[in-house]
Amino acid sequence: MKVTFKLFATLMCHLPPEADGHAVDLEVSDDTSAYDIIDRYGVSREDAYLVLVNGVYLQLHERFEPLKENDVLAVWPPVAGG
Repeated sequence: MKVTFKLFATLMCHLPPEADGHAVDLEVSDDTSAYDIIDRYGVSREDAYLVLVNGVYLQLHERFEPLKENDVLAVWPPVAGG
């Protein structure tokens, strides 16, 4: 199935060369979870602080559940500011 994987800020360096900006389209198996993709691209789970699918925040336990066709997985690192 096809999903889109987006990384932002300091995590963008983990995207493959064929990425378009901050996103890459992937073909994955039907049982692939958010954590499967995050792990595959070398993003530590600690750095995957804000994880959304189709704009909806995933709780930690939801990151193990299979994604669906055409889902958009977006990941941000922890953010600091003032």
